[in-house]
Amino acid sequence: MLSVRDLTRVYDTTTVLDGVSFDVRPGRMTGFVGANGAGKTTTMRIIVGVLAATRGSVTWDGAPIGAEQRRRIGYMPEERGLYPKMKVLDQLVFFGRLHGMDTAAAAARAHDLLDRLGLDERAGDVLETLSLGNQQRVQIAAALVHSPDALVMDEPFSGLDPIAVDSMVSLLRDEVSPQMPVLFSSHQLELVENLCDDLVILSRGRLVASGAVDDLRGRHAVRYRVVLTGGADAGTLRDVPQLSVLDAQGAEALVEIIDGTPEKALEIIQGTAQVAEFARVVRPLAQIYREAVR
Repeated sequence: MLSVRDLTRVYDTTTVLDGVSFDVRPGRMTGFVGANGAGKTTTMRIIVGVLAATRGSVTWDGAPIGAEQRRRIGYMPEERGLYPKMKVLDQLVFFGRLHGMDTAAAAARAHDLLDRLGLDERAGDVLETLSLGNQQRVQIAAALVHSPDALVMDEPFSGLDPIAVDSMVSLLRDEVSPQMPVLFSSHQLELVENLCDDLVILSRGRLVASGAVDDLRGRHAVRYRVVLTGGADAGTLRDVPQLSVLDAQGAEALVEIIDGTPEKALEIIQGTAQVAEFARVVRPLAQIYREAVR
């Protein structure tokens, strides 16, 4: 497990990270979200050793992370860290060798990744001749070429069209082993919601929420959508003492159960009107985020 504890970074008199602590668990994708300037990139750079922390620690399986462990991390920076004048295959092999692979193994792995990303026919092309989206695909291949033990990605899906996103998501799902912790930042909350098991939210350099996505959703009262039939007015549900009606329009209402179980609430509602739908409303990630950063 990859862990950060009390991570703090001060530039001159400005504190950009203030006592941030969280875990990135094996085999799980952890979404790292926050507004621009929240401290996400700084945190990631400290994890991979590009920056030093003013205070705090980064550990791997409980031990202080060192150069050897960081060598086993795949890192994808937000700013492209590739060489524009270098051929695609040559630089993937170069990055593989930097991580200890021999040339033949690095070349085989690079061809495999490029093929799965739909870029094998561009292996001999100079990077800068590729579109920005394809350069982004090469960047993820560079992070994965050495089959890392952990993956840290800063805005990996930025600027990609939906087909490219699907290609990269498929590759990531194939590559993430039960032992691999994955941390990635993104402003695309819908994508984070579809991919992530866990969530870390920063605001102005401070941790404001973290944990499993389902747990974060469950910290607030569960809401249900009720749809009545037979011309019934959902506003009449305000007279049911076991319910709190948050919104009612026509035959539909959004309610919270304030007393009893969902089964009992449904039974009570059915005693007053015909029910076409009674379904739990899953709180979207965007709502969790907005509430956390207020």
